[in-house]
Parts: sequence; C-alpha cells; structure tokens
Amino acid sequence: MQIDFTPIINQTVTALEFSKSFTLDALRAAVHTYYDLILNQIQEFNDAQLTFEPTDPNAKDDAAKTAEEVHMGWSLSHLVLHVTASFEEGASISSILARGIPIEGRFRYEPDWRTVTTRAQVIDRISESRRMILAFLDTWPNEPHLDVYRIFPAGSRFANVQHNAPAAFLFALRHLDGHLEQFQEVARQVRAAALT
Repeated sequence: MQIDFTPIINQTVTALEFSKSFTLDALRAAVHTYYDLILNQIQEFNDAQLTFEPTDPNAKDDAAKTAEEVHMGWSLSHLVLHVTASFEEGASISSILARGIPIEGRFRYEPDWRTVTTRAQVIDRISESRRMILAFLDTWPNEPHLDVYRIFPAGSRFANVQHNAPAAFLFALRHLDGHLEQFQEVARQVRAAALT
C-alpha cells in the first residue's frame, strides 16, 4: 500500500498522530509496495542506463563528497542507494525505540554510488535493503514502547518533533516517497537519451 503523506506535508497532523493509524502489518505492506515501485522504475534498464547522469537544475547535495558533485544530477543507481540508506536508518531507529531505548543522532550508511555500476548490483541492493528493513520491523517487541522518542539535535528543524517507533519508521518512508517523482524524471531522461 502506498501511503498518502499529505497530512504530514501540510502539517495538519503531527508525525506521532499520523503514525497511530498504522499497524505493524500495514508498515510491512508499505515496505513491499515501495520497493516494488522502485523495482518497476528500474526494471527495464541496463547498466549504462542505471548509471546515466541526468540533468537536474534543482540538484543540491550538501553531503556530496566533492564540490563537483553538489549540483550533479543523481543516476537511478545513486537514487536507489540514497533512498535505501535513509530508509534503513529510519527502520533501525524505529527498532531501537520500539525496544524502549531513547536514541539521539544519526545511524546512516550509504554505499558509494560510484561503485554500483551494474544492473545486478542495483537489484541486489534493493533486495538487500527490503530484507533488512523487514527484519528491523521483526525486532519490534510484541508490545512496542510507544512512549520512547528520538531526540533530535538542538537547532534541528525537528528539535521539537516527537518520533516514536512508528513515527520514525514513517518519517523514513516519507523520505523515500518524496524521491519517487525524481525516479520517474530520471527514468524519463534515460529513455529520451536512448542509451543501450
């Protein structure tokens, strides 16, 4: 099931309120939906197409490793690595919170996109990430601690936001959802470039 994040985007509900309407089974179903959406976006492409660097006038990656990469468009393989890393971070944080442990800081590792150059590697990454995220959900206890929250750094735009386990998971899934249009645009550019 694809999730409508409009209430969060429009800030008509808090992340905590929004998360209350999702069961663990609903979160698992959403994982499958989103990973299937990504696979459907990249399925038709070969190695060269998956690593094609698109034009993106809005590109701005403050975490880029080099100055040249700050405004570089992201290939489909780069997008896969980015969204899976962020989703895994949110899922791992949700697992820790669900087990009653308050958490602070980031827990994120994103593989170097320069090393993922084949279709097999991209598909393997999606499969690996789906398995890991579902495994994080499996670590939730039968009665998750819903009164334990992630602590965001002072000065962060999320400093006053409460994220318990379900909210942290959905926060990460919202990030992935926000990149779906970017996947579509890059796929459109790859088709237009007629790379073989």
